[in-house]
Amino acid sequence: MSQATRVTEKGQATIPKELREKYDLEPGDEVLWMDTDEGIVVKKRTRTSGRGMLVPDDLPEDKREDVAEELQERVRDRRDRNYQEA
Repeated sequence: MSQATRVTEKGQATIPKELREKYDLEPGDEVLWMDTDEGIVVKKRTRTSGRGMLVPDDLPEDKREDVAEELQERVRDRRDRNYQEA
């Protein structure tokens, strides 16, 4: 399926409704814009939680949240790099 859309003066583009529904994209979801030899590829960024990852039990709750967020960001960065290498 191919569908044209215009880019606004602010550089914004609308993802067509059919594709948002097909790929379960909802407001607040993130997409990755990747520059490839074949042009621009857009992929849904999968939500990843740092919850359940190994965090020392003796950390205070606020520090546990910080560690979980850092782990989440590292996992997302790694996934993004893997997308770009594919």
